[in-house]
Amino acid sequence: MRLGAIVGGVVLLGLGASAVAAWAVLTPTELLDRGALVVDLPAHEGTVEIARRLEEVGAVRNRWAFVGLAAARGSIRSLKAGEYEFPQGAHALAALRLIERGRVRQHPVLHPEGATVAELARALEHAKLATAADVLRVATDRTFLAAHTIDGPTVEGYLFPDTYNFVKGMRADEMLGRMVRRLRAKLGPDIGARARERGFTLHQLLTLASIIEREAVVEEETRVIAGVFWNRLKRDMPLQADPTVQYAVRKERGALTKTDLAIDHPYNTYRNAGLPPGPIASPGLRAIAAALDPAPVKFLYFVAIDDRRHHFSTTVEEHNQAVARYRLSRANAR
Repeated sequence: MRLGAIVGGVVLLGLGASAVAAWAVLTPTELLDRGALVVDLPAHEGTVEIARRLEEVGAVRNRWAFVGLAAARGSIRSLKAGEYEFPQGAHALAALRLIERGRVRQHPVLHPEGATVAELARALEHAKLATAADVLRVATDRTFLAAHTIDGPTVEGYLFPDTYNFVKGMRADEMLGRMVRRLRAKLGPDIGARARERGFTLHQLLTLASIIEREAVVEEETRVIAGVFWNRLKRDMPLQADPTVQYAVRKERGALTKTDLAIDHPYNTYRNAGLPPGPIASPGLRAIAAALDPAPVKFLYFVAIDDRRHHFSTTVEEHNQAVARYRLSRANAR
């Protein structure tokens, strides 16, 4: 009887321990009961260190139950470092599955049409994915540019505008490299030939497209603005595009002064005929298509009517009248 009682007690203790372990593994912590939790697991930490960190931040109830679970699942040596977001209600088993699969937290970063490398650098720094200084350094790194066959002093214009999902721990060159490869994939293998039909290199095509991107707001004007620039290029006229001067004086989208327009700079298309040395922003597919297929118009000038639309002219006299008219209307509206 005494031996039977002992055996029964051991069985009950075992069952009790199993129940406690199961509770620790399958029940969310108080913190995860209330909401999601983001945890950063550094590289080169073992399972015990990971379990300790998870317990300390309130992601799991018991570190040893977590270690035992990883051992039982055969993943004790294959847990992946990174930043993880455990959803509300997640228990230790759910957390372990995320870490086993390496499903690290994604950080969406929008790089819109017409955005510059400098604007991207600030966006990546704001998302705490890289410092702006590191992004700008990579953007002009000769080794990086050569590896991606970029014919220019900077990656400006070669970053496809899109929303990207980056993860913490990625290097700046990895993020920029992904954006360059996205551009190549979107343009297709025949883009070089299509540019050559226009007498352009790919670099020149992206340069013109970037100016069109910054000037055109509404879709129906994109090819018309492209037509104006092509007409000016054929006549060896300065493009007189404000966005190139904004790029030169680093005002991005700020108002220009007479002093700005007179600056001696390769990107000042008021003083220099032809294209500037390189793109001034990231053009979208619409602007690139317009640069390859401009509208067959005779216009040589345009001036902004408002924040979206432009008035187009064929003669300088008509253009000057339009400039005076719309400047007066804007002044009266203030």
